[in-house]
Amino acid sequence: MQTRPRPRVLQHIPRSVWVLGFVSLLMDVSSEIVHSLLPMFLMASLGASATTIGLIEGVAEATAPAVKVFSGTLSDYLGNRKWLAVAGYGLGALSKPLFAIAPSIGIVVTARVLDRVGKGIRGAPRDALVADVTPPHLRGAAFGLRQSLDTVGAFLGPLLAVVIMLAWADNFRLAFWVAVIPGLLAVALLAFGVEEPAREPGAKRVNPIRWESVKQLGGGYWWVVVVGGVFALARFSEAFLVLRAMGSGVPVALVPLVMVAMNVVYALSAYPFGKLADTTSHTRLLIAGLVALIAADVVLAHGAHWSMVLVGVALWGLHMGMTQGLLATMVAQTAPAHLRGTAFGFFNLFSGMVTLASSVIAGALWDRVGATATFYAGAGFCVLTITLLVFGRSSATQSRANR
Repeated sequence: MQTRPRPRVLQHIPRSVWVLGFVSLLMDVSSEIVHSLLPMFLMASLGASATTIGLIEGVAEATAPAVKVFSGTLSDYLGNRKWLAVAGYGLGALSKPLFAIAPSIGIVVTARVLDRVGKGIRGAPRDALVADVTPPHLRGAAFGLRQSLDTVGAFLGPLLAVVIMLAWADNFRLAFWVAVIPGLLAVALLAFGVEEPAREPGAKRVNPIRWESVKQLGGGYWWVVVVGGVFALARFSEAFLVLRAMGSGVPVALVPLVMVAMNVVYALSAYPFGKLADTTSHTRLLIAGLVALIAADVVLAHGAHWSMVLVGVALWGLHMGMTQGLLATMVAQTAPAHLRGTAFGFFNLFSGMVTLASSVIAGALWDRVGATATFYAGAGFCVLTITLLVFGRSSATQSRANR
């Protein structure tokens, strides 16, 4: 009796969401081939320090959210999200050859920023498009499905990187060239496989960043932005997971397997928890995800052996599956339909700027104190986020009781 709802949910998720999921899968294969090897390439081949790597990752990850504000508002203004997403995926694909030819850290930074600009251009329009084509009661499942398919690519990418490194004697640059292929396939699939809903007849173009429009986003949305920003303090770059694995005695060619482990767990958990977000308290589910991240940080702080590192990154992947689709659902549910692109843009801007700070802090702690301090700092920021969620929920409950 309980087995029928699950296939019904999957069958009712729109075709465009599935296609967008496979587009994300292909682009993540491309990106994760690069990202799983880049910290090692920077440190071993170009002589970068952990602080430098943290700064590069922080700047890169902050670039995408800053661009998302403009692409999101532009998609609201134009009433067209698909072709902005195509442009973003295209820029991401075209940035990959720069990693392969990079003779210096400066070129790597340029390529990383261009890649993240592409992510920024596509991110908010794509997420808004998922919300546009999906009924409200299925949005958690839809975001979870897209995230799950995205994450399948995120573990296939590092796995392919391992194969290339083993077969071609740790040839970083060859791996970066291979990454170009799935990126170009993602662009083609999006361009020809997704149909965008038609703009309503007679709809007028309204500037989404006018003060009148921003006020329409409402207090519920801005609360989600604040929570997401504080949460981002605990979510420093995953490059530090790769660095932790490097210190566990694993051969260089096998280090990307830590990202495979993380993303397998992420892919398997994203859809179930996304579907759960349609029927359960968002606050409680987010707190549970934060507890999973605290557990990951504690294990990684003390897990010098490779087996403990794998446990830690698996817990990290679980927290990602529990929270990333959930946060997107919370944004979609609290923002007006005509301002969804803008809403995703502002949310990602604030989260990304905080991620810049958290990655720099993580790198500095790593160099000056050690890996343990980096992961304990992440756990501390998780506790801060949980405190904010509990306090905010208690305040809201008390406010309603006083009415």
